[in-house]
Amino acid sequence: MSDTKMMDGKVVIVTGAGGGIGRDIALMMAEHGARVVVNDIGASLDGEGLDVGPAEKVVQEIREKGGEAVANTDSVAEAANARKIVETAMDSFGRIDTVVNNAGILRDRFFHKMSEPEWDAVIKVHLYGSYYVSRAAAPHMKDQASGSFVHMTSTSGLIGNFGQANYSAAKLGIVALSKSIALDMQRFNVRSNCIAPFAWSRMISSIPTDTPEEQARVAKLQQMTPNKVAPMAVYLASDDAAEVNAQIFAVRNNEIFLVSQPRPVRSVHRSEGWTPETIASHGVPALKSSFFELDRSGDVFTWDPV
Repeated sequence: MSDTKMMDGKVVIVTGAGGGIGRDIALMMAEHGARVVVNDIGASLDGEGLDVGPAEKVVQEIREKGGEAVANTDSVAEAANARKIVETAMDSFGRIDTVVNNAGILRDRFFHKMSEPEWDAVIKVHLYGSYYVSRAAAPHMKDQASGSFVHMTSTSGLIGNFGQANYSAAKLGIVALSKSIALDMQRFNVRSNCIAPFAWSRMISSIPTDTPEEQARVAKLQQMTPNKVAPMAVYLASDDAAEVNAQIFAVRNNEIFLVSQPRPVRSVHRSEGWTPETIASHGVPALKSSFFELDRSGDVFTWDPV
């Protein structure tokens, strides 16, 4: 176990912790003294199937290193089951200090081909799941006057990507959810922040590699391992981050970014008001130089991971 115990005495729920980023976060939380609820339903990348093995395996890894952990295999996508995840923490450890909303699935499809089940499934796990687990934990944090939420967002939502309308909408929604939690619960000493992780994991292994450019992009992504994301999650959960609230961070290999949040960038004014015609002739031409490009994550992060 690590000599640094930033998380001593704290109880942490990590959803989707049976593999990838969630697994590394759970392991590092335990290494830093946390007692961990390892939640994972053991589904495939598209959310199909159930397997208790992944969660139990991570629990065993933690215990073998002298840590404390319990497994939970309830789905975050149903409110009643999300409450069971939090109940597992309360029943096992008597409190809940941090929720890491990491569970997710992918159902990638170009928008004009996306089905309602593909939309619903991704929104339910990512956005509803983050809400359900956070909502179940919130009263406990309020009563103990402390707590923190760490939500996984994505540059697919913050910037954009092809074929991921469901995932992008959910991930940008999570940013707004996090901000709302931070605003509503600040008075109870409860914080909420987001991480946009860059890591090669099962979640992004389905990225298309049909073109040389896509293949090159994936090759770069494969350099970024999930354990590079875990330190930020542990920090945000710790008391050392007491002054950090309602922020969005991106973590890419050895780089940490603070991500901007939407604010006005330019304005135009006419004292007599606007008509559709003056918007066309004056308003939009004046604003056009500040328009944002139709870009994707890879167009913004154009350099190799450091």
